[in-house]
Amino acid sequence: MQMIKHMVHQERLRYYKKTKIRSFKTIGFFIPLIKLFIMKKVSVLICLAAFTACNTNSQEIDLKETFSLEKKHKEVSGMVFHKPTDIIWMLQDKGNASELLGYTTVGEFSHTLTIENEENTDWEDLSQDKKGNLYIGNFGNNDNSRKDLRIVKIDGNSLNNSSTKTTQTTTFVYEDQTEFPPKKSELLYDCEAFVTTDDAFYLFTKNRAKGFDGTFYVYKIPNKEGSFTAKKIATLQTCSQYKTCAITGAAINETETKIALSSHDNVYIIDFKDQNSFTPENFKTIQLNHVTQKEALTFLDAHTLLLSDEKEKGAKDGGKVYTLGLN
Repeated sequence: MQMIKHMVHQERLRYYKKTKIRSFKTIGFFIPLIKLFIMKKVSVLICLAAFTACNTNSQEIDLKETFSLEKKHKEVSGMVFHKPTDIIWMLQDKGNASELLGYTTVGEFSHTLTIENEENTDWEDLSQDKKGNLYIGNFGNNDNSRKDLRIVKIDGNSLNNSSTKTTQTTTFVYEDQTEFPPKKSELLYDCEAFVTTDDAFYLFTKNRAKGFDGTFYVYKIPNKEGSFTAKKIATLQTCSQYKTCAITGAAINETETKIALSSHDNVYIIDFKDQNSFTPENFKTIQLNHVTQKEALTFLDAHTLLLSDEKEKGAKDGGKVYTLGLN
């Protein structure tokens, strides 16, 4: 209303100057007509703004529910689509059995693979290499106090068995963590996301610090047996809302040219070439406008992601797998 009053006043002044009328009282007759004219202009502008906003949102998002998970699989925290077996392999986090779960692409639960020699301390993500081997990220670290962080390898040829053992163990410490745990404002050493290349693992930390500002770290570790220091290669930032912007999962496409990260309401895309690819300029955000506890994602093909969310206690949503089309 203040804007309309101001516009009416301006019209009065223009009319006064044009006709050289010395008193506003003499143009009182025209004020209702001026108000009507201005109201119509404002209404048109508001409608155009709303139309533009709606069109922008509809073009950004192509998220579709694909299938629901078994009720007992309500805490999926990592998954990969494995081409050699045509199966979506998943794992659940702390408190669940040391096993991988196999689903078909249409949502049929088909297989359980028990990992005999690896305790589920806190499994948080699942990755794969070009040869079809799988890697379990046993590095969940909510309190930032663990000193036994590790990634273990599963031979891709054993996935059709009922049980198997790990064939490689990579243990690590973060190069800049000196306290276990650090103070609350520096709780930046949890991790729920990593990807695998031929020679390295790239880890993306989850910020649990007091005063969350979206900051997370990227670390690099050699992809081989042994104990290593994780080298920090980048610092990136999402947004200041923990519930929607903390990093929860990662995936890399088959050609190792694109990395996707997840949070509860966003997907982040990075065009990947090497360790120098992790820059703010190369960090694209896709807002889903669909806030659930999304913890895992994988590339189904070059233009499609699969995402899954956990079923939170008492929540109506969750425990589902979605497809997201990429432009």
